[in-house]
Amino acid sequence: MARRAAVAIAVLCGAAPPSPAPAQREPVLKQVDEPHAYYWREMYIPQATSGPSAVTWAPDGTALIYSMQGWLWRQRIGSPIAEQLTTGPGYDYQPDWSSDGRAIAFARYANDAIELELLDLTAGTARALTANGAVNVEPRWSPDGKRLAFVSSLYNRRWHIFIADPESGAITRVTEDQDSGLPRYYYSRWDHYLSPTWSPDGSELLFVSNRGHIHGTGGFWRMAARPGAVPREVRYEETTWKAHPDWGPDGRRIVYSSYLGGQWHQLWLMTSEGGDPFPVTYGDFDATAPRWSHDGKHIAYISNEGGNTSLWVVDVPGGRRQRIEANERRYREPMATLRVDIVDHGGHRMAARVSVTRPDGRGYAPDDAWRHADEAFDRSERGFEYPYFHSSGSAQLTVPAGRVRVEVSHGPEYGIAPADVVVPAGGRVMHRVVLERLADLPARGWWSGDLHVHMNYGGAYRNTPSHLAFQARAEDVHVVENLIVNKEQRIPDRAYFRTDPDPVSRPGFLLVHGQEFHTSYWGHIALLGLTDHYLLPEYAGYPNTAAASLYPTNAVVADLAHAQGALVGYVHPFDTPPDPADTAQPLTYELPVDVALGKVDYVEVMGYSDHRITSEIWYRLLNCGFRLPAGAGTDAFPNFASLRGPPGLVRVFVKTGAALDHARWLAGIKAGRTFVSNAPLLAFTLGDRDIGDEIRLPPGPHRLTARVSLRSNVPIDHLEIIGNGASVATIPLAGAGTAASGTVSLPVAHSGWYLLRAYSDRAELPVLDRYPFASTSPIYVQVGDQLVRSAADAEFFARWIGRLEAAARAATAWNTGAERAEVLRRFGEARAIFEARAR
Repeated sequence: MARRAAVAIAVLCGAAPPSPAPAQREPVLKQVDEPHAYYWREMYIPQATSGPSAVTWAPDGTALIYSMQGWLWRQRIGSPIAEQLTTGPGYDYQPDWSSDGRAIAFARYANDAIELELLDLTAGTARALTANGAVNVEPRWSPDGKRLAFVSSLYNRRWHIFIADPESGAITRVTEDQDSGLPRYYYSRWDHYLSPTWSPDGSELLFVSNRGHIHGTGGFWRMAARPGAVPREVRYEETTWKAHPDWGPDGRRIVYSSYLGGQWHQLWLMTSEGGDPFPVTYGDFDATAPRWSHDGKHIAYISNEGGNTSLWVVDVPGGRRQRIEANERRYREPMATLRVDIVDHGGHRMAARVSVTRPDGRGYAPDDAWRHADEAFDRSERGFEYPYFHSSGSAQLTVPAGRVRVEVSHGPEYGIAPADVVVPAGGRVMHRVVLERLADLPARGWWSGDLHVHMNYGGAYRNTPSHLAFQARAEDVHVVENLIVNKEQRIPDRAYFRTDPDPVSRPGFLLVHGQEFHTSYWGHIALLGLTDHYLLPEYAGYPNTAAASLYPTNAVVADLAHAQGALVGYVHPFDTPPDPADTAQPLTYELPVDVALGKVDYVEVMGYSDHRITSEIWYRLLNCGFRLPAGAGTDAFPNFASLRGPPGLVRVFVKTGAALDHARWLAGIKAGRTFVSNAPLLAFTLGDRDIGDEIRLPPGPHRLTARVSLRSNVPIDHLEIIGNGASVATIPLAGAGTAASGTVSLPVAHSGWYLLRAYSDRAELPVLDRYPFASTSPIYVQVGDQLVRSAADAEFFARWIGRLEAAARAATAWNTGAERAEVLRRFGEARAIFEARAR
């Protein structure tokens, strides 16, 4: 892509930073109107995994068909051979075998939609069942094979159940569109309908719906299989997308997946009228996607007990388990073997992130690797989201014969190695990749880390500290802060909490288990370095629960964390600019209160948010005289197949010196000796002082010399010095936008702060983010006894806190009047601080 020509160094006076550029990346399956897409996309929509992801039985019970590597495969029980059934563009999922044994209905992801297809098992050909451009999933044949129930976003972009006639092509919606009026946070106000399964006589459907409920994806409902039928709930429990009930052939039993009373999904049996369920599998892993055999004696399901997904059959009754493994794979098209070896300049093997795609953008991975895919992509550049896997340094995978694109990366300190490789049919090709180092920051005392990772959070895989350490090593991340947090009622990684580094830590790498406090009202905060215990309850402001009260606020939680010596940071702040004057939009984010009260040790300037929009709020707080270091956290879900990015996608570099330990790491963050980045590497001094330092000057005008440099493994459009919230100098970029070095003389007459930032106007792969970005923490300048003040910014935050006070007064869920009074007292104190700084 052509880059703009570099501009000469210019010193600017009071120029406002340009407004954020419109995003070119758009979400995967953007035709679904459901909040928090990263949840439903991973936990409900099928994803490409190297292991099995969904299964269906042959009518005679002798074979299974399942999805694996984005294709459909058939394997006889007791045979080690898997036969590929589908091929071509796209990814194929969720097979369902017709009762006559002749056809398979399945979901195919291609052309920016998921459509249903019908595979003729005799002819080996597929034809479209839907072509509506929506997301159509979970096809289920009726027992007589004449109808097909499925879920689609076709109507109003919401999840509804439809029934199709495969012969005529007629499609009928059978669930009603209903605005619940309920205060749901992770789910839409509009009720949804998921995972239909037929009664054995074909007269009824059982499905999952959140009708009448606030939390979770809902309970289990039955209704006649026709439009206008009134559903009735037979059982409610909090589910999270993965229940996938299957009605047994005896008509009396339902098998489904649940985390009832635990942290992991297991298989449970209930009656078709609900009743009291009991588990039929046990373990600290997920067992999901259950399917009865037609004789009712076996249940096939997907497990992640080994980390990756695997296919199992359990006898009911009896409990004998049998793993179905594809030890030999027979492909439908000419294939080849590609081996990728990755070394550094000295020839030493190194872990890395690898992406292998064919020209249409479809991705490939080794049979034992965890496949991952980006959450968004630019439709003008590619047909699918960017796929990748992590390698320990050598990977072998089976790919279609022809040309494939191989791209290898290892974090911002190394160059990216893309190459086109031709693999002949039946051949073996070895592709050797040498990654060149751009910078060695640990040698200069700078260590990179991700302040916001969730090791397990309901994804397809089961992660462990050792595997998370491997993922971090592949991304060249030195510190991982695993923030243990709830997902609905459960806290998946609670058992891993400890106050010292995890035993997988070693010299140059730390894995530490912290906490994210999860109020969805006041904003989420990270607690790093707790020295005694995990804080419970884990959340506040959850309607219709015993934690419905808006107390404790984040300020109270911050006090509890600080009492344990922890750092407190605000995480993934802003995607859109908050406006206290816009009363049409809710504003309950507590950040300015806690900054004013001295509760905040850092802010995720880079997080699961828009970095430039977040920076603008950060600048305004700095302009009010508060000293806030920059932190960075990906909010990574590394056990997801579909995720925003791996650990270290955004990262903070902290200067701790030659030694890396957690105490020095936290002290460096608190002291502001940080810069944050997803690609550009920055160096910045002002008046020969380093990032985080303070420069004291006597009253009067001065000039200070700024020294800046940048190295980046992707092109950058802008490099500039920000002073007191405005761009005061731009620095020219060389090397097609990947390098810069310069010296700038800055006039300084007033107290303030300065930092260096870099960014691009659009996304640049393989940076799986909205755009490349980096920023240092400030260097502070004190001129005489002048205070750093901005009346406009202080008034902005005073109005903001006024909105919080109004929300607190209007709330009715307080446990006691004392809670309400205490919250209003603290808010009033914070508002008074900003009002004083506005004068």
